[in-house]
Amino acid sequence: MRFLITAGGTREYIDPVRYISNASSGKMGYSLAKAVFDAGHKVTLISASDLQPPVGVDFVGVESAQDMFNAVKEFFPKCDCLIMAAAVADYTPLRTYKSKIKRAGKALTLKLKPTPDILKWAGDHKNERRATRDEPRIIVGFALENKNLRKNAEKKLKEKKLDIIVANTPESISAEKSTVWIKTPSQPWSEIKNATKLAIAKRILAMVTKKYDHKQ
Repeated sequence: MRFLITAGGTREYIDPVRYISNASSGKMGYSLAKAVFDAGHKVTLISASDLQPPVGVDFVGVESAQDMFNAVKEFFPKCDCLIMAAAVADYTPLRTYKSKIKRAGKALTLKLKPTPDILKWAGDHKNERRATRDEPRIIVGFALENKNLRKNAEKKLKEKKLDIIVANTPESISAEKSTVWIKTPSQPWSEIKNATKLAIAKRILAMVTKKYDHKQ
C-alpha cells in the first residue's frame, strides 16, 4: 500500500518571528510512519514537526495549514490511505506583517480567518480514481477533545466521510503512553489503554490493512 501521513502542529505566522501554533509534538504521526514503513509499505510523511523523520520514509516539510493542504493535494492522487495525524490550525491571521510588530504599550487585536479543512477535502475526494485501484481511498482522522469526546469524534467521522476515527484527550499530547478510542462507521468504539504511540500506530495499521484487503 501507499500511505500519506501528516504530523505535527502547523505554524501560522503573525510576523517574521511570531506565530500561532499548538502543543502537538508530532510523535503520533511519526510513530505511524515508522510502523507503516517497517511493515513494508511506502510512506510519504508531510510534517510540521521538528522531529527527525523515520529512516526510509519520503519526507515533506511544511509550516502552515495552507502549506500542508498544498502538499496533501499534491500527493493524495497516488495514495491508498491518508492518515491525518497532524494538528492543523483551525485559524490563521487575516494579515501577516512583513516586519516584527513593535511593543506599543496598548492592546493589539488580531483578526483570524479559517484555514482549509484538509480532512473534509480528503473525505470529499476519496472516491477519485487513482492508477492502482478503482475503490475509494481509506481516510483516517484524529479527534482531540476535552469533553464529549466520543460524541464529537463520531460526528467528525460521519461529517467528513472517514473510514476510521481515532479519539484522544489533551493528556496524550507529548506523552510517551496514552489512551485512545477508535471507531469505524460500522463498528462500535474500541479502547487502546495506556499504550505507546508505536503500539497504537500498529493497531491503526492493522485496521487499515484489514479494510484495504477486504475491498480487494
